[in-house]
Amino acid sequence: MGQDKSPAVEEYRKRLETAASYGDVWEIVKDTVEFALSKRRSGMMLFLDDLPIQLGAYHPVGTNNIVLNRVLVQIVEAAVESRRVLNAFVYNLLVHEYLHALGEYSEIAVRKLVVEVAKKSFGEDYIVTQVAVKSPWILLK
Repeated sequence: MGQDKSPAVEEYRKRLETAASYGDVWEIVKDTVEFALSKRRSGMMLFLDDLPIQLGAYHPVGTNNIVLNRVLVQIVEAAVESRRVLNAFVYNLLVHEYLHALGEYSEIAVRKLVVEVAKKSFGEDYIVTQVAVKSPWILLK
């Protein structure tokens, strides 16, 4: 678990733990994907909207938009014990959609990449990675 001590891992963990807004988490998503996969897409915009509960977020193909489900995030916020866990949930939803926006359309491939990005950026023993491995929906008991 030596990778958990790297400066990048420590920086990303600290940033996620202190992120005060969805926009802060969104910046971490873009930075960690670039760190882990050497990919970045400029001009992407994050929006909040009230969506069906089973939809965490989505990327309309052909746009620079990612839409985060405000209602679902509010439900998780009320159910979890800390901002860190909420940010881990939001991070996982957003990184999944960002990978779609980068051109990966296979759900199976995206799920694997989410885990890869989380492990490289946060280490294996961190909440972001645990949520990535198990699925963000585990936080909705």
